[in-house]
Amino acid sequence: MADQKDNTNEKKKVLDLLDNSKPKKPSRRERQREEASKLAPKAKTLDDKKAEALDIFAEEGKKKTSVIKKGTGSAKLPSISKLNEPKADADFVKTNSADAASSDPVQAVEGADNGEKVIHLKPPVIVSELAEAMDLKPFQLMADLIKLQVFVAPHQAIEPDVAETLCAQHGFKFEREKREKGAGVHKVEEVFVEPEPEENVPEDKLELRAPIITFMGHVDHGKTSLLDFVRKSRIASGEAGGITQHIGAYGVKDDLGRPITLLDTPGHAIFSQMRARGADITDIVVLVVAADDGIMPQTKEAIDHAKAAKKTIIVAVNKCDVQGADPTRVRTQLMEHGLTPVDFGGDIECVDVSAKTGDGMEALLELLALQAEVLELNANPSANARASVIEARVQAGKGPTATVIVQSGTLKAGMPFICGPFNGKIKSMFDDRGNAIKTAGPATPVEVLGFAELANVGDELVEMETERAAKKLSSERQGEKRSMRLGGAQKSRLTDFMSLAKGGPQKARLQLILKTDVQGSVGAITGAIGEIESEKVETRFVHAASGSITESDILLASSANATVIGFNTKVESKAVTAAKREGVEIKLYSIVYELIDTVRDAMLGLLDPETRETIIGHAEVKQVFKVNKGMAAGCIIKDGKVTRTAHARVLRGRTPVFDGKMSTLRRFMDEVKEVKTGIECGIKLGAFNDYEEGDIIQCYLLEKFAQEL
Repeated sequence: MADQKDNTNEKKKVLDLLDNSKPKKPSRRERQREEASKLAPKAKTLDDKKAEALDIFAEEGKKKTSVIKKGTGSAKLPSISKLNEPKADADFVKTNSADAASSDPVQAVEGADNGEKVIHLKPPVIVSELAEAMDLKPFQLMADLIKLQVFVAPHQAIEPDVAETLCAQHGFKFEREKREKGAGVHKVEEVFVEPEPEENVPEDKLELRAPIITFMGHVDHGKTSLLDFVRKSRIASGEAGGITQHIGAYGVKDDLGRPITLLDTPGHAIFSQMRARGADITDIVVLVVAADDGIMPQTKEAIDHAKAAKKTIIVAVNKCDVQGADPTRVRTQLMEHGLTPVDFGGDIECVDVSAKTGDGMEALLELLALQAEVLELNANPSANARASVIEARVQAGKGPTATVIVQSGTLKAGMPFICGPFNGKIKSMFDDRGNAIKTAGPATPVEVLGFAELANVGDELVEMETERAAKKLSSERQGEKRSMRLGGAQKSRLTDFMSLAKGGPQKARLQLILKTDVQGSVGAITGAIGEIESEKVETRFVHAASGSITESDILLASSANATVIGFNTKVESKAVTAAKREGVEIKLYSIVYELIDTVRDAMLGLLDPETRETIIGHAEVKQVFKVNKGMAAGCIIKDGKVTRTAHARVLRGRTPVFDGKMSTLRRFMDEVKEVKTGIECGIKLGAFNDYEEGDIIQCYLLEKFAQEL
């Protein structure tokens, strides 16, 4: 045992010797204390501070060099995108990164020229973003919002107007759109206006144009027949009833090849607006007067339109070959209306013509060409294009179209335009014979395709710079029109309430839906029906437009309890089926005065017949006696007669006590049909039994008469 203890002691000594030969490793706490002592700054002496100050001044003149420290770890290659990036200066990168850390990523506050602080934020305006832009806490803005009765969370948006109010309270100005450098703070909205017509055009830009000649006069005086002879066509034979009911525009050439634009206007009384449009557009008015009829009402109206428009008037005395023609009487009547013919020492040219035989037509054409040369009609084909709409319609396969006459400039395919409240872009153009054309110069009649909506007759088609400008201007005009329409409707409802409050009688109303072939006929027919004077019946157009009668028209008529009227138009197959299903009446017409007469009869049909009372005799009660069924009166006829089928009333001291039908009229014991003056009879009136002696029985008839408008 002693030997084993000695061996262990010897082993410990050997191990201790081995440990002393190696340096002892410091503990973790000792290593931390050693590193902290190395990093602790040493106290600087006065000499060290002086040397440091000198080094600062010396480094200002030296060029800065970047020091790259080599890493001890393993090298790693950067990505290819990093290798392609240009190396930036270390100081510059350090400065920019510091600035980016201390500033916002988006500059929302900007100083205006007048010293105001402007905040630019695009909607939606978040509360937290607005507070950050104003250097405030979100809860501060939320407190202001609560005062404004606005309750939102910091992450929710507020209205721009509310944001503007908050900014004003804290001394800021709020702008939705950030302004460009050098521009004003407020954004200037782009305004589109219709180009103004040219004035004081240089003479070198003016070119001769074709004269526009309008034929006007009374219905059936031969206006269209004269145009037939000039155009070598057959227009009048295709007109319903042989009368013109639209404005027609045609382009022809005379014997020398000079172009002439001819307008044909309807002569019926209701087409006064069409004649007025023709007089406004034209250069020369040809007043057609029939030699056998003389001056008629529409002839007088045409004279007034031509005088009001201050146009040159040439009189064509037509139908000189008809028996009973008297051209001299026509010239005398012209003088009565302020038109003195050249034959009588005046300045109005008169030509005797015949549309059937052609007599005098060459003289008329020569006179028109001479008058056009005297007027020196010029136009600028390179100016901004302008044209007048003389007719408009909706055609199957083409959509809304319009017949226009170019006033200045040149219409071209693809040109954007504005026409009244509607915009468009010219898709294609056709002349009066249906041939497609690409351009149309001044005084040329063309049919234009490309309208967004059906144009209003009389509006002016004006060329616009861009299609965007035309659409913008169109939306503005339609908005104004919609506002006016809504305001007018509210005013009319107030008028209706006032009439109901006064207890005035309500008129019967005739509901109509009108569809015509052209837009011009819509205004003419609605105006003519509106001129039918009536204190008892009024007409109301639920819808009036050009085009065929569709299924939607039938459904509208069914809901409004209206009658559908078509003028020179057709009915679609679906509309026919819908009309039978809904029980809607459709009336089609091709002659305008037949349509007007039917509407007038329909207005009369709405009125119940008027009942009138006609007194035929009086009987005085002489005695009252009892019969099987009540009481009867023994009477004597004082005047007139009493009939079995008449009505009777009992007057007691001029006060009626009974009014009803007569049930019994007897002479002795026999039933009779009537009793005349001075004859006694027995009378029993219905279930009335309270007869008294001295009562007067008044006998009368009720007759129904048709009311008048």
